Amino acid sequence: MLLTDGEIQVKLGQLRNWTWEGQSLRCERKFKGFPEAVAFVQSMVDPAERAAHHPDLEISYNRVTIRLTTHDQGGLTQKDFDLARIIETL
Repeated sequence: MLLTDGEIQVKLGQLRNWTWEGQSLRCERKFKGFPEAVAFVQSMVDPAERAAHHPDLEISYNRVTIRLTTHDQGGLTQKDFDLARIIETL
């Protein structure tokens, strides 16, 4: 079920380094170099598979941009916030 704007604002306040952009949550992480950025992406595979919810990712040398949205719902759901919390621990 899609979250309301109010629910999104409350849940966003419980996350660090994430922004709300349209239909998605966005976070950018910066690393020492490309190998570290790729290792971080690899660390997301198991949690995403377990959740059956997969982020949209961009890697640009030492930066990884993560976007979360529930595509089949057309916006943000609890799944996005649950995975964002997991990603914050990586």
